[in-house]
Amino acid sequence: MTLFVDTSVWSLAFRRDAESAAPEVRALRHALEGAETIVTTGLVLQELLQGFAGPRARKDLIDRFTALPLLAPQRQDHIDAAELRNRCRRAGVQVGTIDALLAQLCIRHKLTLLTTDNDFLQAASHSPLRVWKQDR
Repeated sequence: MTLFVDTSVWSLAFRRDAESAAPEVRALRHALEGAETIVTTGLVLQELLQGFAGPRARKDLIDRFTALPLLAPQRQDHIDAAELRNRCRRAGVQVGTIDALLAQLCIRHKLTLLTTDNDFLQAASHSPLRVWKQDR
């Protein structure tokens, strides 16, 4: 399985005040140990960099993300993301523009989305988006 890790999970994993016990963070750590392939996109990196203070934290984050394959959205991804967002809106589900694009990247590349954001679960009920679920 190839994982696309949402900003919500990375943010929890990078917290310095306390180690997160969230199952999504445990899944990320397991994947980083070589169990899964992880990919990202520039939007996730940008969101994370916007939340970090200081040049050292910025450099550490950029260095860590250099090792991850970076997906670049294509024109059709933006078109399909708009359709996904509109479909969800017609069903009463609000999905943000960036989240719709991230979901579309996951759909096109057949990736499993690792997230703590429930908006993606709602979007998955109206699309072929695969969202990671903890094995019970």
